[in-house]
Amino acid sequence: MTLFNRPWLHFVVLGIVFFTLKGVIFPEPKTVIGPLHESRIAALQQQWFTRFGRKPSAVQKQKMITDELERDLLFQHALDLEFHRRDKIVYDQLIRNMHFLNMAEGKNNKELFQQALEMQLHLGDEVVKRRLIGRVQEHLLKENPPTAPTEAQLRAAFSERKEQFRRPARLSITQLFFNQNREAELDAIVATIQQQNFDAKTARHLSSPFMSGYEFHRQTPEQLARHFGAQFVAELVKAGPAKGQWVGPIRSIYGLHYVWINAIEPGREAQFTEVELQLRRDLEAKARTQALHYNVALLRNEYEVRL
Repeated sequence: MTLFNRPWLHFVVLGIVFFTLKGVIFPEPKTVIGPLHESRIAALQQQWFTRFGRKPSAVQKQKMITDELERDLLFQHALDLEFHRRDKIVYDQLIRNMHFLNMAEGKNNKELFQQALEMQLHLGDEVVKRRLIGRVQEHLLKENPPTAPTEAQLRAAFSERKEQFRRPARLSITQLFFNQNREAELDAIVATIQQQNFDAKTARHLSSPFMSGYEFHRQTPEQLARHFGAQFVAELVKAGPAKGQWVGPIRSIYGLHYVWINAIEPGREAQFTEVELQLRRDLEAKARTQALHYNVALLRNEYEVRL
């Protein structure tokens, strides 16, 4: 009798076939995610209102719900993979929770952790949820990692964003400040500076104290505006400043200023090497986001997500 003629082998083969067909014809039901309870939706809307001072639109509300369901999906997947049972941060958090609930007496940490899991404290703790979501995201990205940006992609991104990376003009100035009580003296002081050919350092004793100081090195117009206000910058630029000259008086939000121009660096286009690292980080972040969206979309096939 050959091996294939043995009756017991037929039963084994048929058993394997029936077991396989059962999984195909009668698959295990998928874990259901959602829908969100009305109380959770209300809490999300309140968070939005607190942040933005207005109610979310219908589109914004739907996105909030979709994003929250995605968090639930990732959290459930982390639980299915039992990440919560072998994570130090989750372990410590649940131990703290047990102490907070005054349930730690007479128990060691291992016992407290097990009791916390039995009480399902991990399901309602936001710290635990954020931690596990982060871990499962990293897990998904390891399974299907993002593609690193190529040199060609970096160059293309640089070409598209050249204007954004443009280096603004920078000015190095020394300013003499005159508060409102001394504005009437300014004409005479300016005349003295010009007649005596004072440099900025020598003339400094003629000015009023200024909280931010007298010298400002390699400042962009935006940075100068933080110190003096937009009107000051507009008047300074309009005056056509040149290195080694006095400009002013120029009014700021504080008073009047007489300004010595130490140096001017004109605006210019950035070089690729200056912004390559930023471009790489931006493209890597974009690729990571795209890869994560792709991985979550695949994960959705393993669960039943209800809006």
